[in-house]
Formats: sequence, structure tokens, C-alpha cells
Amino acid sequence: MGSRLVPPVTPEPPDLAALRTRVRDFLREQIARGVLTPGVDTWLTRWDEDFTRALAAQGWVGMTIPTEYGGHGRTFLHRFVVTEELLAVGAPVAAHWVADRQIAPTLLRFGTEAQKRRFLPAIVRGECYFGIGMSEPDSGSDLASVRTRAVRVDGGWRLTGTKVWTSGAHRAHAFFALARSAPLDTADRHAGLSQFIVDLRGPGVTIRPITSMNGAHHFNEVFLDDVFVPDDLVLGEIGAGWRQVNSELGYERSGPERFLSTVPLLAETVAAMRQGLLPRHTDTGRYVARLAGLHQMSLAVSGALERGEPADTAAALVKLLGTTTEGDIAEYADQLSDDRAELSERFTDLLATGLLQRPGFTLRGGTNEILRGVIARGLGMRR
Repeated sequence: MGSRLVPPVTPEPPDLAALRTRVRDFLREQIARGVLTPGVDTWLTRWDEDFTRALAAQGWVGMTIPTEYGGHGRTFLHRFVVTEELLAVGAPVAAHWVADRQIAPTLLRFGTEAQKRRFLPAIVRGECYFGIGMSEPDSGSDLASVRTRAVRVDGGWRLTGTKVWTSGAHRAHAFFALARSAPLDTADRHAGLSQFIVDLRGPGVTIRPITSMNGAHHFNEVFLDDVFVPDDLVLGEIGAGWRQVNSELGYERSGPERFLSTVPLLAETVAAMRQGLLPRHTDTGRYVARLAGLHQMSLAVSGALERGEPADTAAALVKLLGTTTEGDIAEYADQLSDDRAELSERFTDLLATGLLQRPGFTLRGGTNEILRGVIARGLGMRR
């Protein structure tokens, strides 16, 4: 990247426009048939395995996975177009989201051949779902402080600890657990961490729901009680967990889900303005402009990932600016619609969900404070 904070935007391959049109046509048909009801923050809140399998049948899950593992051998830019269109209408993509976004590319980079052949074809078919085993009750964005322990035993490792805010764990098949495999070195807190592929339905795993204020169940607390993980499910190298996790976070933080979660609400707000139900306001253009800029930035990160270039700092920037924007959109719609009872049920439902989900936007994947530190470090402003 040199001195650039964000990588240069990669020229779009000529077939991207045709792909975008194809995805839009598919989504219009799904909405017309009542299969898809647009929502807010649906990559977290809407788990629909039938819809995931329908996308897989179109070739839109596991797009970047090589054909030798059952994938489609497409670029990160092709995947970006598909995910952007899905999120723009609030499609129910939570079931495959984590597996497709970060598990598959992480397996391709750090996994063994046996791990790739075991998990990747099932991800492509939309039949294998993953969670994220990073955060803990006392270790949120500060992942170096995780307390889950991995103890070496004959034939593998025993994991004991607790993971929290684990989206979809009650439905997922497995997650990558970050654990301390060596005693803490106070001089280097990032050393001694490793990643393990944990079967969420195996012995010693207990999953308890974390219920949201509206009664919804997306998050979970996962208890690992002396859970055995065989050597063949160690991810990457023992002791290299910190490097691997940072690579994984690049996929997690930079995608279009970090700025498009409330776009269906913004679209409905504009529709209400057009119908005279809401006052027209110049800030609408400002939000559209912010989204256009974030589109370019996120697309640039996808290009960097495609080229195999480091993009941690740029990904943190996209996440910081993107989640702030999608939260601001929810607040903007709320302020415009104050005391307007004639608004549609669809608008009020989208608004209610947007306001409820807003606090999580700037927490998931790293708080704003942590991300500012990551960006400062990337700019050489701090160690």
C-alpha cells in the first residue's frame, strides 16, 4: 500500500455489470414471490438455510473458493458485487455469511489439505455453517487477553473457556476458537495464541442464548468444558494464532455489510419522501454520498485481498466509517419520522430494527476506539 491509507480501486472486470444485473433480477423475483422480505442487518439477524441453498444453486456461495474444492474460482470483486446486491435489499444471508466471508478464505490460507476438502465443498453447497470463536466475557476487542486455555494431550488439545456474542452458534456446525496454548508472556501478549476448529455439537460444548431486548435470539454464550480437539483440527500453526486472526479480521471488517445494514431503511425513507409522507431533506444526498465513498473504499479492499496484499488498516477504516454511517442513517430516519403515524408498517418495522441494532454496529468486529488505534498504528502514529 505504500503511503496510501486505502489501496487503489481495482478496475472492474467487464462481466461485473452483467453479474450485478443477474443478481438484481433474481432478488426482484424472490421479493415478488414473497420468499424475501427486505430487512435491516440481515447478515446477522436473518438465518434462512433454504435461501442460502438457493443462492448456492446460483453459484453465489463460495464464489472465491477454487474449483478443485467445489467452488467457483471467481474473484473477490465478483463476490463483492453479489454480497453488495444481497445486502442492499436486506436479504436473509446469516446462515452462510461467516463461513463464506472469512472461514473459507482463512482455510484456504492456513488450513491443511484435509481441512479444505472436508469443509470447503460443504460451504459451497450452502450446507456448512460457522460461527466466530474470538470474543470472551472479559476479552472483547482486546483479543490478546483471551483466557480460553488449550492444553496439549495425547492426539490433540483440550480446550476450556467461554466465548460470547457468538452469532448463530446455536445453529452453526463449528467455529474457529482462539485460545491460549502457551503461558502468557507479559513482554509479548500476542505470543502463545492458537486457533482450533471446534465442533459446536460435540461433547463438552454448551450453548446458551443471549436474547435481545425485542426477544430475538442471534447471539450466544459458548462454554467449552475440556473439549477435545484432535491435531487434525488445529488451524494453521500452534502459536501463530494472532497473525492468523488479524488476517481473518481483514475479511470481517472490510465488506459491504459494514455500511449497507440500514440501506433498506434509507431506501424506504426516500420512498416515503416521494409519496409526501416524509419531508424532503438535503441530508439524504449526504448519506448517499457517504455510501458511494464507502462502496469505493470497500471495493478497493476487496481488490487488495484479491492481490494478496495486506489490508488490515484499510479494513479497519472501512469498518469505522461504515458502521458509523449505517447507525447515523437509522437516527436520521427516526428524526424525520417523529410523530408521523401515517407511515407504512414496513417503514416502521425497518426503523424499529435499525434503532435496536444500531448499538451493535460499532461494536461487532472491533469497537471504534480499538479501530482508531489500529488505524493510528497503520499510519505510524503509535506503536
